[in-house]
Amino acid sequence: MEENKRMVLKRKNYLFIIIGCIVVLLGFILMSGGGSDNPNDWDGEALFSFRRITLAPFLVIAGYMVVLFGILKKE
Repeated sequence: MEENKRMVLKRKNYLFIIIGCIVVLLGFILMSGGGSDNPNDWDGEALFSFRRITLAPFLVIAGYMVVLFGILKKE
């Protein structure tokens, strides 16, 4: 009981932080790839797809917002 009073962040805060980190990591994983083994081969469809240009950055920003919410949330 005494140990609980010294904790700055509660269990729920850490849960939000962990979920936010997972969402950020997922966004960076979705952003990766699209390269080619041949430098003379250009595939604009793979490089500039919806997943890499829109979805992945949205997930990264949303994940950072969840982490910030987890840090700032008070009981």
